[in-house]
Amino acid sequence: MRTIIFDLDGTLADTSADLIAAANACFRRLGHGDLLHAQRDAGCAFHGGRAMLRLGFSRAGQAGEAAVDAEYPRLLEHYGANIDVHTRLYPGAAEAVEELRDAGYRVGICTNKPAALAEDLLRRLGVRGLFGSMIGADTLPVRKPDAAPYRAAVEGAGGALDRSFLLGDTVTDRDTARAAGVPCALVTFGPEGRGVAALEPDALLDGYDGLAAVARRLIG
Repeated sequence: MRTIIFDLDGTLADTSADLIAAANACFRRLGHGDLLHAQRDAGCAFHGGRAMLRLGFSRAGQAGEAAVDAEYPRLLEHYGANIDVHTRLYPGAAEAVEELRDAGYRVGICTNKPAALAEDLLRRLGVRGLFGSMIGADTLPVRKPDAAPYRAAVEGAGGALDRSFLLGDTVTDRDTARAAGVPCALVTFGPEGRGVAALEPDALLDGYDGLAAVARRLIG
């Protein structure tokens, strides 16, 4: 069964502003003020909470992982309480997933967001029911770019690995696809724009109105 597995942050939904707000809440609590910018640092947000904390602390002249480890649970707590203040699906995303389902494709999600947060966000966005599987960062003992979460997402969606591909937005997604031995398409509507072409994915997606064509080209 033909299957498409989606990344979540930066691929299905623009979550960057709410993620950065959670990191800045940690920095303000420590007296640093807002160390991250919602637009300029959006790319960092899509690499996860720890990446945002590292960037902010580096700007404050505070190196080392101890501060990151201490603030990470607080970041998750703030983010969970404010998960959909600014977050929106990318234009046409839900409609494209529905079109694929109607055409017989299986669809699932493989994200490095903690599973409980991902499930909550998808429900709030009204699209959880569209996806046959949802594998988060803590669903398995390993996370992307290990291939195991991707394989679990394909299996959970009822698909076949050899007729699947991953749609993502970062080098982590590209490396996950390579580890799983499947094609990868990267979106160009994130912070990196068409700069993601340097990662040499199997396809680029400029907008969700083109997803069906990409799917046909990559897996039939």
